Amino acid sequence: MGPLGLFTVLLGAALPLIDFFIVNVALPAIDHDLAAGPAVLELIVGGYGVAYAVLLVLGGRLGDTAGRRRLFLAGMAAFGLTSLACGLAPTAWTLVAARVAQGGAAALMLPQVLATIQATTQGARRARAMSLYGATGGLSMVAGQVLGGVLVAADVAGLGWRSVFLVNVPVSVLGLVLAVRCVPETRSDRPASVDVPGTLLLALSLVSLLLPLTEGRATGWPLWTWLLLGAFPFAAAGFFVVERRADRLGRTPLVPPSLLRLPSLRRGLVMMVPFSIGFSGFMFVVAVALQQGLRMGPVAAGLALAPMAVAFFGASLAGPRLTGRFGSRVVTAGGVLQAVGIGALLLTLRYGWPDLGLAELAPGVAVAGLGQGLQLPVLMRLMLSDVPGDRAGVGSGVVTTTQQSALALGVATLGSLFLALSASTGLRDAALATLLVQLALITLTTALSLRLPRTVR
Repeated sequence: MGPLGLFTVLLGAALPLIDFFIVNVALPAIDHDLAAGPAVLELIVGGYGVAYAVLLVLGGRLGDTAGRRRLFLAGMAAFGLTSLACGLAPTAWTLVAARVAQGGAAALMLPQVLATIQATTQGARRARAMSLYGATGGLSMVAGQVLGGVLVAADVAGLGWRSVFLVNVPVSVLGLVLAVRCVPETRSDRPASVDVPGTLLLALSLVSLLLPLTEGRATGWPLWTWLLLGAFPFAAAGFFVVERRADRLGRTPLVPPSLLRLPSLRRGLVMMVPFSIGFSGFMFVVAVALQQGLRMGPVAAGLALAPMAVAFFGASLAGPRLTGRFGSRVVTAGGVLQAVGIGALLLTLRYGWPDLGLAELAPGVAVAGLGQGLQLPVLMRLMLSDVPGDRAGVGSGVVTTTQQSALALGVATLGSLFLALSASTGLRDAALATLLVQLALITLTTALSLRLPRTVR
């Protein structure tokens, strides 16, 4: 795969992550225009994340079987169409439905990116491509909120918040044209049939966990939320039993337990969960606190994260060279830097609120971004380093499902904690409490990074 092909699949990786975060700064405008209310607003964010997480592993399996470029094209086309539906949504519930469909489209497209990189590159080219993939992912999550703020404030053609979705349409068309010309077709040499019981049990597990956590606070924790949460451990246990049995019988389960025996993948996934929970919770809290607490407009609230994006990208570019010299200890150093940045931001909010501007926030945000840029790209590269090429789709599906589930869980848990505390303690103290929780998660990820394989291939 040439440079233009790599650019094309990285574009496909960026779009779903941008759209997970782009709505954060658009939520007040959506609420005002569609009279959505808190519960529906959380569904607009969470519905996308849940659908995305539920279908990612299945998307990877289908790509292995039917062809990864074919699924990438189908996902890109569906993403463009569902983005158009989001942008034209006449009601809040129509927007929720379109967002769920958009998450499903993203789940078809994203697993093909990592799988295609794994199948078409080797050695130094693979290391560089994986580093760029990690950089693209982290940069997209930050850039999503920056772009969202700019688009909402620009109010292009009077579209307001709708432009954050409609901007995807021409980008998707460009991606389709480039993919047809530049992305090679690959598939597994040993394609497996769809694991129907595993797919249904994984879907039930994720929905029973993520949906009530996303909607519980806004709806007052009705009975159905507790019933779903109660069903989660049983669904998860059933999924594990079914997958282990299929693996022992020589079938190909949706998530093969044998794949999780790879130390690099297993330990990386364990670290990915607290990292992503903290990251997405932070992004949500910052979007709300800056707009509602510091009375910043959407552009300023988005641009407050620009130093994070710049620092993340710079660290990502330096990552491969540093990793070649220091191995996975680069991830540990990144955790320390991220903790320093969040600690600085805590002190800034504690003593500077409410007279804070972009200049006061920039140092803490930039150092945190520098640390994240040293962690995420290296971690993504390490997790897939030992996955066989013919299982690239399954491996990438497992990685991206874990990441996306944790991102959705971060908004549901840290976001709900922040909103619940803000009603009683005020926005500043709620933000401080949430950042302290994130600092604890960063401490955990830094400790877990010490167990990663020292050498990164």
